Parts: sequence; C-alpha cells; structure tokens
Amino acid sequence: MTLEQFEATLAGDNPPQSVTDSLAAMWYDGKGDWEQAHTIAQDIPTREGSWVHAYLHRKEGDDWNANYWYNRAGRIMPDYPLEQEWKEMVKTLLGTLRSR
Repeated sequence: MTLEQFEATLAGDNPPQSVTDSLAAMWYDGKGDWEQAHTIAQDIPTREGSWVHAYLHRKEGDDWNANYWYNRAGRIMPDYPLEQEWKEMVKTLLGTLRSR
C-alpha cells in the first residue's frame, strides 16, 4: 500500500484490516480522532509504538512527554510541521508492513 492509498482509506469508517496497530493509530489520527489514536498507541510496546505515541503528544502540545517517547523510540523530536511528520511516519510504517 502506498501513502496515497492509505490516505484514500481515511474516507472509510475503519482502518484497513491488513495494517499494524501503529498504522491503525496513525489512521485514526488522520481522521482527527486523537483519543482513539492515543488509546491504540499507548498499548504498543515497541519502538514503532513509542514513535507514534511521541508524535501524538507532540501534536497535543506536550513537548516534555513527547520527548520522553521520542527517546524511547530512539528518535529526536523533529522541527518540521506535524503534517510532514505524519506522512513520513505513515510511509515508514507502510514500508515496515511490506517487509513482513
């Protein structure tokens, strides 16, 4: 699945069944449902999940908490727009999905 195909699924009511929990969280965020995205992300015990969790706290404006989760993900908080990070993350997570 490409980024464009993933974005097209945002018109639906549910994330695609074939995606990981990390991508499902990003899907809900893409739909504007931060709460559902966060509920999913906080239960993913991987670096991938920590990255999603970090992004969501950055979006929330809680930089301290975001930095904690970026650190757990082995990343640093970016200084570019959230929309750009969302696309970068989805592309990366889709690439991980393809390699499984």
